[in-house]
Amino acid sequence: MNFNLTENQRMIQEMTRDFAKQRVLPYRNEWDDKEHFPIDILKEAGELGLLGVLVPEEYGGSGMGYLEYVSVLTELGKVCGGFGLSVAAHNSLCTGHILQHGNEEQKKKYLPALASGEHIGAWGLTEPNTGSDAMRMKCVAEKDGDEWVINGMKTWITHALSADVFVILVRTGKLLDSNGISAFIIEKGTPGLTANKITNKVGVRASETAELYFDNVRVPAANLIGEEGQGFKQAMKVLDGGRISIAALSLGVAKGAYESALAYAKEREQFGKPIASFQAISFKLADMATECEAAELLCMQAADMKNRGENITKQGAFAKYYASELAVRNGNEAMQIMGGNGYTKEYPAEKFLRDARLMVIGEGTSEIQKLVISREVLK
Repeated sequence: MNFNLTENQRMIQEMTRDFAKQRVLPYRNEWDDKEHFPIDILKEAGELGLLGVLVPEEYGGSGMGYLEYVSVLTELGKVCGGFGLSVAAHNSLCTGHILQHGNEEQKKKYLPALASGEHIGAWGLTEPNTGSDAMRMKCVAEKDGDEWVINGMKTWITHALSADVFVILVRTGKLLDSNGISAFIIEKGTPGLTANKITNKVGVRASETAELYFDNVRVPAANLIGEEGQGFKQAMKVLDGGRISIAALSLGVAKGAYESALAYAKEREQFGKPIASFQAISFKLADMATECEAAELLCMQAADMKNRGENITKQGAFAKYYASELAVRNGNEAMQIMGGNGYTKEYPAEKFLRDARLMVIGEGTSEIQKLVISREVLK
């Protein structure tokens, strides 16, 4: 395996790093304080090709692979986990579902606007009583002539208020039947479709989250993705790639926490010398640096396998589990290294820690990752 970036990949990495420093870093605290979703800045990211990283050029995308995708999300995560989450969700979930499972007509209709950032995408699986237990979903669709009528609700949906295009998983068959769930594309403004913002989140506050309600929402049969009853299987494949997204974003948060702690430890003096010279601190930094390297290798391995079309269920879970847990550890250690200063919003450690807490929950909790991994290794 050779994960050395090509010249073009380095250019993409540097472009993303510059964008994050110039268009995200100056505003991240304001967005966090106000729970503001910077849709205008997200659309700027689209103009740079960062919202269609994996979409082929024929559909208006950047035509890149997962190695570049990991670099993009890592650089964004180093600056703001909330903004990075929006980029990740847009790429891997809504856009990714249509790209992987949509028919040619659906791809041509929806992908160009999603890839450019002209349209923002949302993806809905979770319900109030069905997080990891998705087959118990209560949001249902019933066939009525050439349309499907959807009723129910979804929750914790990224971009549910601002999205132009939704991919929604609903039950079209019997409860607990893995072949009883289907995926539909729904457009903004469809009668009966409403949303309510979820506020007071601990972290990733710059990423919009909302509940989504369906009151006799009528969707054309042509908006069914793939075949009826194949939605759950599609979602599991989408989430395989989504784990790379959250792993890469977690890696960015972990690196951001480490780099901020390293810089602080070099500058902060106690007993007449920088605290980095004390073994208690230097050993913390050594652990943080080592684990960032390990997490990065897991992310790159999963990305490389995904590029080659290999099954990444286990490797994706490895990367997501390890990197997300590392983000929490590094956020916590950064706050500890900064002491009392780390406990204030004047320093970035507390934000890295708050953002990291979502990483061990979203797109499959750490416990679900361990379940996936254990099933794979026990086969």
